[in-house]
Amino acid sequence: MPKMKRVVVIGDTHCGHIYGLTPPKYNGKFDDEGLSDQAASRQRLWDFYAGALRSLRPIDILIANGDMIDGKGPRSGGTELLTADREKQAEMAVECIVEAKAKDVYLSYGTSYHSGADEDWEQVVANDCGARKIGSHDWLDVNGLIIDYRHHTGGSSIPHGRHTRVALERVWNVLWAERGEYPKADVLLRSHVHYFAYCGGPNWLAMTLPALQLASKFGTRQPIGIADVGMVWFDVVSKRDYTWHMTQI
Repeated sequence: MPKMKRVVVIGDTHCGHIYGLTPPKYNGKFDDEGLSDQAASRQRLWDFYAGALRSLRPIDILIANGDMIDGKGPRSGGTELLTADREKQAEMAVECIVEAKAKDVYLSYGTSYHSGADEDWEQVVANDCGARKIGSHDWLDVNGLIIDYRHHTGGSSIPHGRHTRVALERVWNVLWAERGEYPKADVLLRSHVHYFAYCGGPNWLAMTLPALQLASKFGTRQPIGIADVGMVWFDVVSKRDYTWHMTQI
């Protein structure tokens, strides 16, 4: 029997945002004194994240599923940024990933709005954290369990539509598999929408992952619905023997 492997999946850390995932040494570094409430919120998010990782170690595989930095924030004139320096944002993202102490790290590219329209800052993150791979749409074989992961997916403004969308991801995966483009997946992971939803059947599971960002102007002013903050992990013995969990702040 193969040894159980633990897979932790994170995404949408939006490092550099005032409510993004922020390692302690950067918290307060760029703040004015009047923004201490934001610093406290960032510390709370970090404490949740670091504490969850401590309880999950040893971690065999970490998948960082896109939008690891927040970018320049042009739609809000940069008013939501802790720092607009994308080198610093990338440094933060690297520290967030390294904090997991995972044996192997895999990344996916997020949206160009956040990670760069003319360059891929997440490639810098992947290089600096020693990731085995970064791509737009990839898959892993973990003890025979095929995990298909990608950052992008569509959202829904109705609660039951959230499940319909991830079910659609499954249908496309089956069609891709018929053409030999991707293997037929047992588990499909998507991010981008900042909410947790899942559906499945006897031989498959599909989900959208919670974010690791507390709030944004876009998230609070425009969409309707509930955002989720947390992470997901899997304990995989084999294709037919695995468990999964979601923890939230």
